[in-house]
Amino acid sequence: MSAFADHILSSFPADLALLWIAVDPDDVLLDEAILARLRSRGFELVPFEDSIAFRLVYEDEYLRRWRANDANAPRSLVLHLRAEDASCLPADYLADGRRVTLSLAQLFPRMSYAVMRQLDPAVLAPLYDAQMDAPQDLGDAATKEFVLLHIYRLSPHLIRKPEELWGALFKLHYRGDGLPDVLAEHIAGVLARQAVFSRLPLRSLFASRTEMLRTVQAAWEVYVEACGLKGRRVGERDTRWVEPPSIPFEHPEVRVYVDSMFLDGALHPVEIEDVADALPEWARVGVLADPLARRNLVAHGIATLRKEVPDVDASHREWAEWARRFGEVTSRHHALDASRAESLRVELTELRAAADAAMLVWCSKHYGDLPSLPAVKAPAMVHHVPRYLAMRRSAGVPKVALVVFDGLAVDQWVTVRELLVQANAPFKFEESACFAWLPTLTSVSRQALFSGLRPREFADNIESTAAEPQLWSRFWQDHELRAPEVLYRKGLRRNDQLQELEAALSAPGIKVAGLVVDTVDEIIHGAVLGKRGVAGQIAEWCSTGFVQKLFGKLLELGFDVYLTADHGNCDATGIGRPSQGVLAETRGERVRTYRGEAVRAETVLSWPATVVLDVPGLPVGFMPLYAGQAAAFVTAGDPVVVHGGPSVEELIVPFVRVSSTE
Repeated sequence: MSAFADHILSSFPADLALLWIAVDPDDVLLDEAILARLRSRGFELVPFEDSIAFRLVYEDEYLRRWRANDANAPRSLVLHLRAEDASCLPADYLADGRRVTLSLAQLFPRMSYAVMRQLDPAVLAPLYDAQMDAPQDLGDAATKEFVLLHIYRLSPHLIRKPEELWGALFKLHYRGDGLPDVLAEHIAGVLARQAVFSRLPLRSLFASRTEMLRTVQAAWEVYVEACGLKGRRVGERDTRWVEPPSIPFEHPEVRVYVDSMFLDGALHPVEIEDVADALPEWARVGVLADPLARRNLVAHGIATLRKEVPDVDASHREWAEWARRFGEVTSRHHALDASRAESLRVELTELRAAADAAMLVWCSKHYGDLPSLPAVKAPAMVHHVPRYLAMRRSAGVPKVALVVFDGLAVDQWVTVRELLVQANAPFKFEESACFAWLPTLTSVSRQALFSGLRPREFADNIESTAAEPQLWSRFWQDHELRAPEVLYRKGLRRNDQLQELEAALSAPGIKVAGLVVDTVDEIIHGAVLGKRGVAGQIAEWCSTGFVQKLFGKLLELGFDVYLTADHGNCDATGIGRPSQGVLAETRGERVRTYRGEAVRAETVLSWPATVVLDVPGLPVGFMPLYAGQAAAFVTAGDPVVVHGGPSVEELIVPFVRVSSTE
């Protein structure tokens, strides 16, 4: 544990109070490691966003259990207040609670507060240790230089040559998301003084992994052509470049990252018509000359991912990035011909099993911390998405559209994306991922997604999506929009629905749209050939042009467009159906829920392969029991594609910003 976390946790000694008030305007407390330590000591953290909602949770979930001497109740509750002071809180909270004030100015007295508050929270722990090396109090520019050097190992004044620039960019983006804007602008300003870099979009190259990879993809296609090989464009159209920049791919500082990025799907190999002999050996991973090369690319990707499955101490971002890479490799596997796909089926199944086992252990320790994480940079969970979109609107975006592909797993998003690229659709994609709510059922996770609430806050509707339009509208009315300015539509799947949708979206005053596309979920529930068969059906559906037309209409109407899913899906095999009648409240294929612990415990005894995973945020009396790894509560031996459980493919879903290249 870091000195940063130890310092903050020292403010929360055990057994001093039941209610704690954390005045934390900079979200210092919302660090994954700190939250995990707090929970291990019996503390639970709940953000204070609405006085009435918090009081209901506080009195029902905590006060009632403390008064009843519930042995399973949390030892203490931390009310997290994102404000400068606690004056907005009710008087009884102030009287009963023990107050702790946290701030970046207090924790980093030598650094510029204006710069610190724009940094990613993930850098705070290492920066806390490094600040002791600061010779004196630092101004804005000096703080930026200090953070670049000590956290990102970058010194813009030492970058003089193209290979040094591109080596730094590859190293930065290989496993990360890029620099915060405040640092990207600084490093771009320094480098732009050199003529050799002056024509490059330096700020976007350092700030955005997506923009950097699009540039590298375009430059790679030029490199392949320069070697005398004809290739087919495989990346998103990049209209910025009449001629992409020349990247020194053969330089050791660059080459060391290129092959790995092709193997894990960050870069896409160019399809060529000739043999690859014209390329140096190291570069052949970046071209596809025949079906065997496709198969080998998938095999290498599986082997690489197997070595890098995140462990129990990984961050949620590491899991999200791994899931994205897994989705790329899985989609490539589905695209192989039948014989070559079958030759890798065992390896892919073993990789999936290893990842799901690791995810289950990780969830038992860390999943409960995810709901409290900040959504400023990107949503960690699906119920953060509305809040993230509200922040986009506050930053000046006039209209936002959220397109929810019900049931879309990350690998299926990759399939959709690649089909759009092949169709020369004029879009670019900024891709990330977030976590669905457990259990990964539509009525749980999709309602959380549209409401911005934890499931216990819509307990009365937990088994139905009927209240979804009202929950979506209420969220935005709480964020200063009027009901007529908010649109909700579901059941979208066909081209003949788009004319009516366009008319509704074009209505004067519409500022926010929430759209549910349910084709993938329909395909999943009728799947008989596994996820590979689902990929083929998704390809057929995309060939109708629906997705391209939907995105195109939204962008034409001026919406900032975001795509996500409420949950993913996985291949599973039936283990039989427990015959319990009304004892099980929800009788899904991957999960069943119970009102009482006794019935669930009895079921576990009869079905020992099942899994109990309790997470904070679910309603009282809503107790899930999962079928187990790659298993489903259907006829024993039947193969199915399902959702509801805690596998990587069900739990981590795409979150993508779609924008135009025109």
